[in-house]
Amino acid sequence: MGLSVVILAAGQGTRMRSSMPKVLHPIAGKPMLQHVIDTCKSLRADNIFVVYGHGGDQVQQAINDDSIQWVKQEQQLGTGHAVAQVKPFLNDQDKVLILYGDVPLIHHDTLFELLEIQPAGGISLLTNILDDPTGYGRIVRDDDNRVIGIVEQKDANSHQLLINEVNTGILAASSAELKGWLGQLSSDNAQGEFYLTDVIGFAANDQREIVTASPNNSNEVEGVNNRQQLAALERAYQLQCAQVLLEGGVTLLDPYRFDLRGKVTIDPDVTLDVNVIIEGTVVIESGAYIGANCVLKDCHIGKNTLVKPNSVIEQAVVGSDCTIGPFARLRPDTVLHNDAHIGNFVEVKKSTIGSGSKVNHLAYIGDSEIGQRVNVGAGTITCNYDGANKHKTIIKDGAFIGSDSQLVAPVTIGFNATIGAGSTIAKDVSDDVLCITRVKQKEIPGWQRPVKSK
Repeated sequence: MGLSVVILAAGQGTRMRSSMPKVLHPIAGKPMLQHVIDTCKSLRADNIFVVYGHGGDQVQQAINDDSIQWVKQEQQLGTGHAVAQVKPFLNDQDKVLILYGDVPLIHHDTLFELLEIQPAGGISLLTNILDDPTGYGRIVRDDDNRVIGIVEQKDANSHQLLINEVNTGILAASSAELKGWLGQLSSDNAQGEFYLTDVIGFAANDQREIVTASPNNSNEVEGVNNRQQLAALERAYQLQCAQVLLEGGVTLLDPYRFDLRGKVTIDPDVTLDVNVIIEGTVVIESGAYIGANCVLKDCHIGKNTLVKPNSVIEQAVVGSDCTIGPFARLRPDTVLHNDAHIGNFVEVKKSTIGSGSKVNHLAYIGDSEIGQRVNVGAGTITCNYDGANKHKTIIKDGAFIGSDSQLVAPVTIGFNATIGAGSTIAKDVSDDVLCITRVKQKEIPGWQRPVKSK
């Protein structure tokens, strides 16, 4: 028996007040629909069907995934009508799991349990208990506590409105039976729609077993209909991520001010200050300290490295015992070896900085290879771009680059060479020399400063 998942993603989401389809709005930098698809993959689903409608072209372009089978719902006539669009593609021997593209936080463990308890020929239904069930379909049970139906808010009587067990819309059923029940749906209700919830009553009438499960966390089954709900789920997701890191031995100075928008591997005894944003795939080794307001994207941070506040590190590899920032930027293809120092307002791009080397103040290093124990003075820039092509700067071990120097690539600075402050170096410099290109200092006596015209 295989598993087919049907994800309903056809709604317009008018309350989002957006030209973008609702299911494409992001949680943690990833479309809500993609969150649901990734969870399906973790269940090893044999088929994943996405029912699309409003903004379908946008949805398909944004979710570029060969594992998805797209099914169009021409008219949005209700959840039952949406699932019915998939009937021709369902194998009668499969289990079918119904999910929603705007319910992004549903967890693998919850769905695995729901599939495990699904009875042969019957339905397993995910329900939730709410203090205020307003707006939700109510779970109706008989005197023996067996589920016999679901009644929507607008169709419920005064007694049913008091029920606080509500429908999440998520269910698992046997394919052959589900297709039969879908064929019995009617739009004779207050909304004039084909409710998927009606299949519960059909199953009960057929004497099929209906069992229920509940999520471990209510956030798992929260849907998004407006920007407020989107923001609430974003914070709920981020707090869940923060709790996992805390349990793993990471110190978060404020778990409520942390954002993970990708995947991160963090060793114990790492500290993250407030407002750290992690994107893409990031590795942080033990003892590292990431200061406030830093952004780390697709990078590796070595042991005991200190990243000071307001620094941005993207597609870079940083060794152990390094110091970066504050207000530093490491751009793609940057490599810092152990004990390298990058200071405030320094930008490094596509360069290697050797062990013990320092670029501490107001500098730009691009397309460069810097050896060990090199000191690069304040205001130094590597002039790597001639307007058409990029060129490389090589600075060998032990060199000292004076402040406000310009290194015009391609150029090589020799071992232990010293570049005098304010120099413009356009030719290779030998080992163990002092190189100065400043003009001779002179004084003009009797100099009168300009004065403002009256």
